[in-house]
Amino acid sequence: MSKLFVRTLRENPADAEVPSHQLLVRAGYIRRAAPGIYTWLPLGLKVLRKVEQIVREEMDATGAQEVHFPALLPREPYEQTNRWTEYGPNLFRLKDRRENDYLLAPTHEEMFTLLVKDLYSSYKDLPLMLYQIQTKYRDEARPRAGLIRGREFVMKDAYSFDVEDAGLDAQYQTMRDSYEKIFNRLGLEYVICSAMSGAMGGSRSEEFLHPTAIGEDTFVRAASGYAANAEAVTTPQAQDIDHSDVPPAEILDTPDSTTIDTLVAVANQLRPRDEPWGAKDTLKNVVVAINHPDGEREVLVIGVPGDRDVDLKRVEAAVSPAEVEVATPEDLEKHPELVPGYIGPTAIGPNSPNRVTDEDGTISGSVRYLLDPRVARGSAWITGANAEQKHVFNLVYGRDFEADGTIEAVEIRDGDPAPDGSGPLELARGIELGHIFQLGRKYAENLGLTVLDENGKARVVTMGSYGIGVSRILAALAETYHDDLGLAWPINVAPAQVHVLATGKGAEIFETAERLAAELTAAGFEVIYDDRPKVSAGVKFKDYELLGIPHGLVVGRGLADGTVEIRTRATGEAQEVPVGEAVSTLVDVLRADLAAHGE
Repeated sequence: MSKLFVRTLRENPADAEVPSHQLLVRAGYIRRAAPGIYTWLPLGLKVLRKVEQIVREEMDATGAQEVHFPALLPREPYEQTNRWTEYGPNLFRLKDRRENDYLLAPTHEEMFTLLVKDLYSSYKDLPLMLYQIQTKYRDEARPRAGLIRGREFVMKDAYSFDVEDAGLDAQYQTMRDSYEKIFNRLGLEYVICSAMSGAMGGSRSEEFLHPTAIGEDTFVRAASGYAANAEAVTTPQAQDIDHSDVPPAEILDTPDSTTIDTLVAVANQLRPRDEPWGAKDTLKNVVVAINHPDGEREVLVIGVPGDRDVDLKRVEAAVSPAEVEVATPEDLEKHPELVPGYIGPTAIGPNSPNRVTDEDGTISGSVRYLLDPRVARGSAWITGANAEQKHVFNLVYGRDFEADGTIEAVEIRDGDPAPDGSGPLELARGIELGHIFQLGRKYAENLGLTVLDENGKARVVTMGSYGIGVSRILAALAETYHDDLGLAWPINVAPAQVHVLATGKGAEIFETAERLAAELTAAGFEVIYDDRPKVSAGVKFKDYELLGIPHGLVVGRGLADGTVEIRTRATGEAQEVPVGEAVSTLVDVLRADLAAHGE
């Protein structure tokens, strides 16, 4: 410890909001270099390398082969797949001295595809699985939570290459099984959730989420085992309703009713009925702005039941790779038919008298109007009349207005029915640890990756993509394995297995502690020895608790009676043993702990 490059802190950093961020900085594992960018210090790098090694061992066990690409890449391959544009502002772009465009890679699909294209040309070369563990870059708008969402991060990405779809299915399942082994070895709880492919493209897509209250991903699960990212939950289209007895639509004055609550109150005054009007009887029309990768900004109106709120992340998943935000006053000014607080479907979408559809299908003259699938054809609503202080009652979908389509837009709630009909959904939050995709032939087609089959015919290769957030795993481990005193690493990822503390002033204490540390090292274990001569026992204990080394060996006042103390960091348990038996006893403890972690 007298030589170790570490400085522990007693107070949480001002910018750290979650325990993993606070403790990794306080314990001297990482240091902030810029927003979302961290320097790895010796202890943190040791943990990172051990996580990498577990990932590497399990990947190698599947037959995957490791490569390593540059992080600095040319523009051209990303132009061919349109991701130079699709990635939008999340992509770090730069120019060299000759004004050539480059990027810092957020992922490497293009490079893997081109590498295989360069070297392989026959179906006999496949199946193939390649992977790398490498630093990635994304210009996150809001980096947060330390390593959980940064601009620079370490990722394992693997790619499978097959001729037939059945081969892709087999390799996908192999990777899925491998991921379970990885997270089980790491001791991290995980839920496998159906997910959206997003900018990656492709068909089948699943996330491995670590349940935690500080997670930024919302997922749902049901008793049946169904689990999905909230963005991927689908809602069955509501069944048509007979509207033959619904009276004609009627526009009424509804002063000062720009919110759902005020509208409901006014409705119950104007048209009282046996069952009072509620928010569920109103059609709320939410205006969002979609920023398309090509720079176009589209205003879109989404109609949802008034008792539901729009979830922008679900909207964004539905329109990916575009980005979504709440429309601004400037957006509304460009569309005078959108009267804030009184927007209704009769003046927008296919209902607008100003809409024009060109021969090529291009729509102009009105914004698009999409409905939540819960809105049934034949259902009657109270909604905006597109005029100040006015709403329309008994407006029927399919009779009085139409929409351009449906969109999964509203928030998912506890108790909503599971899409598979297995019962109510439960909401939870989690950290995304891994994501696997069946990319299919998107990248191979764009980049010309084909092989000759047994008949000499060119066949487009089908691909899978399999990512793991290695540095994010370290944060998830810190979130899981800590207490009020500090970190408490599992033995298979800890920077050392034993922390030897010399807590006293006599030379014999330090000589004995040094000897025991050397014997443990000789037995094949990694040891941190706190040899600082002028540091109090209290400070040493605090550092031991903060650093989180799984087992401690304390040489102190008990040495006068021929004993030392063995501690277990995670449980706080301690036992005194004769100094002559300390190493053998601790070795047994360490081996048992490693075996419990599958090592």
